[in-house]
Amino acid sequence: MRNAGKKAVIGILGGIGSGKSTVAGQFAKLGCKVIDADAIAHELLERADVIKKVKASFGQAILNSQGKIDRGKLAKIVFGDSAKISILNAIIHPLVLARTEELVKEYGGQNEVKAIVLDMPLLMEVGWEKRCDRLIFVDCRADLRLKRAEKMGIFSEEVLKIRENFQISLDKKKDIADNTIDNNSGFEALAKQVADILSDVVSNG
Repeated sequence: MRNAGKKAVIGILGGIGSGKSTVAGQFAKLGCKVIDADAIAHELLERADVIKKVKASFGQAILNSQGKIDRGKLAKIVFGDSAKISILNAIIHPLVLARTEELVKEYGGQNEVKAIVLDMPLLMEVGWEKRCDRLIFVDCRADLRLKRAEKMGIFSEEVLKIRENFQISLDKKKDIADNTIDNNSGFEALAKQVADILSDVVSNG
C-alpha cells in the first residue's frame, strides 16, 4: 500500500499490439495522467547530444537528409540484434526513466489527478514493476495483435516475434499482474473494465 496522499502508479503490461496505449488513453479520459515512454524516447531522439551518441554507435546511415535520426532506419539496424539493442537501450533508457521520475513527481502533486499510468513497453524489463501500486495486463489474442501491428505499418509476423523474443514472456507478465483486461472484443467492454479497475484503485487508496 502506498503512503497516504500519494497518487497510485498503475503499470500497463501486454504484448505488442495488445492495446496498451488504448487502455492508457481510457485511463486519461477518466482523470489519470499517462506517462508515455515511447513519446519520451522519440523526443529524446531529437536532442543533439542523443543524436551524437546514437550516430557514434551506429554510424551516419541512421540519419536522414536533415541530420536527424531516422527511426525506421535505426529500427532496421538494431532489432533482431541483442548486442545493438543493448547499446541503444544504454543510451536511451536512463534518460527515459529520469524523465519518467520527474513526471511522476510533477503529477503526484496535482490534486485533480486520480492516478498516474505508465505506458512503458519495457516496464518489467527495466524493473519498474516494483514502482507500481497496481499492474494491469492487457490480454489479446495473437492474431488480433498481429492485425493491429500490421495496421500501424511497422510489423510483419516475423518482426513481431523477433521483437517479443527480446522481452519478458507474456505468461510471466500476466502472472505478475494484479488485474487482467480482456481486449478481445469491442471498445465498450474495454472501457468498462478500465473504469472498474480505476474505481477500485481510487477507493483502495
